[in-house]
Amino acid sequence: MRSAVDKDDFSSYGVNSVNHSFESNMNYLESSKPAIYVVIPAYNESKTIKNIIEELKSRKFNIIIVDDGSTDKTYEIASKSINNSNGLIYKHVLNRGVGAALKTGIKAALARNAEIIVTFDADGQHDPDDISNLCQPIIDGKADVVNGMRNFNEMPASKKLGNQIMNVITQIFYGIKVNDSQTGFKAFSNNAAQLLDFNSRGFGVISEIMGEVKKNDLRMEEVPIKTIYTDYSMTKGTNLKVGLKILFRLIINLFKKVLA
Repeated sequence: MRSAVDKDDFSSYGVNSVNHSFESNMNYLESSKPAIYVVIPAYNESKTIKNIIEELKSRKFNIIIVDDGSTDKTYEIASKSINNSNGLIYKHVLNRGVGAALKTGIKAALARNAEIIVTFDADGQHDPDDISNLCQPIIDGKADVVNGMRNFNEMPASKKLGNQIMNVITQIFYGIKVNDSQTGFKAFSNNAAQLLDFNSRGFGVISEIMGEVKKNDLRMEEVPIKTIYTDYSMTKGTNLKVGLKILFRLIINLFKKVLA
């Protein structure tokens, strides 16, 4: 098992951080509840980031924002919104991809002894009220990883096909069958998060994480979640085009391994 990195050891990640009132893991949580940290990778999410932070603050969650080299006002808005709350912000100087942002956020949460780490998209498609349900199987000792499962019958056709393709790709390349492999809404126990070893920088990281669940024989449950579809959130995430790009990249990487 790999131990959590030192909380200040982020020099290799090319990030800057701002710490706002992180004096205790339990500032916003009752002492009987685990320390839950919500990790949010964000790239040009100035339209939604403030509302997401306010919603999470109102529910007493620890928040870690990773601005992945945004060129808009995401970092400035997030800094003002999270000020004087139980939150931490990291900023990648350059856009490195959602995988790199997740890695930075998860390492930061582990460095602060998070008991449960929740990954949460920044485009407003997730309902913060689902976080408690997502964490419950871990709290009950029934799972190491919990996957948020969207209702594909309610998913717009342009999203549904791409996500179905990625479910098949995830099973073929990573050996794990998942009802919704591409959701960014997941929960990890501290132990499970420490075992994750992923390298993809783009959206392929979500499938790679599922592969890590399989490789490390982690117990996983899937919990139904609500998805909020807006014109804005529809422009984000996995669609058919993104799915095909990920497939192409996986095939190239496979050939590289075979030829190495």
